[in-house]
Amino acid sequence: MSKSFDVCIRGDGVVGRALALLLAKERLRVALVLPQSAGSADNQAQTPEDIRAYALNSASKQLLELLRVWPDTSWATSVQRMQVWGDDGGMLEFNAQTAGKDALTWIVDVPQLQAQLLQACSYQSLIETVPEPEVATVKAPLTVICEGQKSSSRAAVSTQWARKPYAQKAIAARLTSDMPHGGSARQWFSNGEVLALLPMGGDGHASQGGSQGNSLALVWSVADEHAAMLEKLSPEAFCAALSTACQGAVGALQLTSERASWPLALGTADRWVGTGWALAGDAAHTVHPLAGQGLNLGLADAACLSGVLAGREYWRGLGDEKLLRRYERARKADVAAVSAVTDGLHNLFAQAGPAWQSARNWGMNGVAGSQPLKNWLMQRAAGAGL
Repeated sequence: MSKSFDVCIRGDGVVGRALALLLAKERLRVALVLPQSAGSADNQAQTPEDIRAYALNSASKQLLELLRVWPDTSWATSVQRMQVWGDDGGMLEFNAQTAGKDALTWIVDVPQLQAQLLQACSYQSLIETVPEPEVATVKAPLTVICEGQKSSSRAAVSTQWARKPYAQKAIAARLTSDMPHGGSARQWFSNGEVLALLPMGGDGHASQGGSQGNSLALVWSVADEHAAMLEKLSPEAFCAALSTACQGAVGALQLTSERASWPLALGTADRWVGTGWALAGDAAHTVHPLAGQGLNLGLADAACLSGVLAGREYWRGLGDEKLLRRYERARKADVAAVSAVTDGLHNLFAQAGPAWQSARNWGMNGVAGSQPLKNWLMQRAAGAGL
């Protein structure tokens, strides 16, 4: 027996769940399609080896606070300082206090955020979770695909996926150091590879983590051949290679998780909407993780789409293509800008030779000497105007 809804959301990740909650706030009935492997909120919170950590900007934080799913201080760590090193002495530093901000960004534990979103959805009477095998029973004028870059549902709609592989993999892991992180995020660019160590442990008292915590999240974007070598190393040898790459700046490191990896590529769909369907998040676009903007872009998609649907003319249907194109136009420009920046930085640091090294590190030092330019960059990274 079929069930009628206003919107069907394919994909139960952070973007899909956030969109479901936003639409329910607008009194729309939502079917949230869950894969067969999905479990309860408690099970999600206990999922082993999900070692991802998201860097969320202030716009994403405000959105999740609006939905009352922002993790507590044990699971969200504010970044007070960001240090970025080039490959020939160039260095940039951003400081939240100097910029008059509470934080530059927040590093959030993925399993906890997903668990809180799923729990919130379970309490919302206008959201009904539907197992994947029962999706044929769902009838809705609009389907939003948020399944990620390998979406099977996206293949069923009239859009083409353009993909530029980077011949790189991202390696993620959790570590501890014998030094406190002090709320600092650190990033190194070297020969086209990008290493980021992000503070974890929350903003509680030092005994629970806080600025004196020593937990770190690693995202290391390396060439495919280098990734294959790093993945074969013992935990001790891997930490030694990592310490060499970051010049021992964070003290002695120890792995506290397994390592995970995935291929990196720049990707976008040529069409994000059509009659009765729309794409959001990684189903619509992917960017290099060097700027930590992937999930921020996806949450901005959810906020924009829910706003477009809420503001529609009373006589327009939810699946009206002209209505949905307002969302596509609003988001494509911003995503294109972020894609251009991340792709440009990747290409710039991938260029070999002393002339390229000198030029890019001269540029980094020039930005470092301009507080107005640094403030503008921080405003953009925070999601201002999105």
